[in-house]
Amino acid sequence: MWILSVLLVVLIIVIVLLNFKRSKLQQEVDSVIPMLEVVENLKDIMYYCELKPNLKYRYLSPVVDQFFGEGAMQEHIKNPSIIFRDLVHPDDRHILVKKNNGELDYSKPIVTRLKNADGKYIWFEEYATPVYDQEGLIAIQGVLRDISEKVELQQKLEYKVTHDALTNVYNRGFFESQLDYFNWKRDVPVAVLICDVDELKLVNDHFGHRVGDSLIRETAKLLNSTVIENGIVARIGGDEFAVIFINTELLHIEKYLTDLRKEINLFNSVSRPYRVKISVGYAYSPSSLGKMDALFVEADKKMYEEKVGKRKLVEL
Repeated sequence: MWILSVLLVVLIIVIVLLNFKRSKLQQEVDSVIPMLEVVENLKDIMYYCELKPNLKYRYLSPVVDQFFGEGAMQEHIKNPSIIFRDLVHPDDRHILVKKNNGELDYSKPIVTRLKNADGKYIWFEEYATPVYDQEGLIAIQGVLRDISEKVELQQKLEYKVTHDALTNVYNRGFFESQLDYFNWKRDVPVAVLICDVDELKLVNDHFGHRVGDSLIRETAKLLNSTVIENGIVARIGGDEFAVIFINTELLHIEKYLTDLRKEINLFNSVSRPYRVKISVGYAYSPSSLGKMDALFVEADKKMYEEKVGKRKLVEL
């Protein structure tokens, strides 16, 4: 970041020099012009914005036009508040407000989403430096860099860490982290549902593991497609799935199971090498703190009992 710091110093020097009469500092200004050209050819957005007595850009690099459209730089200089109204993502607006109010830790990067010329939100990382006088914060100077590729890569890596590769639902590691979270840190009405795919071994033996994998994927889709709001679907074993329902009631779980079975029947009405069959057990508590492990055990026990009951019926 030392390069950005040097460029910020250069920018400040340019602003100061340009505010003096050119006739007296002609030589100094001319010596700074090559540095200004370097600054303006960078892909990063640099700015110096006064906050008092009114919001006003003293400098804004022309590269703004490349991100936000032709003429954007002049438009922003004329109306500095446009970034709050039209550009920043609604969920990030409070960050800019805090920045201008001096309520952020300026030693850390500021990450926000701004809408580009195509109407797409892109991620920016900003290093801002506050400017003070005896009355307090009077200006902000900073550098913004497009980090969309970095964020996209990070999101992909996070997705791989938390999701099952075969089914694209959450994996066991994420499921267990959620169990711990609601067991120790957050108290909510919660239900845990355990689901086991019936006859997977039979499908694998008769049609091969590729078809067996297809059965697992389709089961995951059915579980995910009918999940109610605040439901987390995870694959926690080879043929076993779990669902955590947050801020829920027993009626919601029963409705979910009714809808799920309807979708399974609809799926099975089409001719395929296999039929989706599942055994399910669930447990509910109006409070999650200290209850999650017990709920898991109870739901797993009920699922197993249903599975054993089906086998006994077949044997009869």
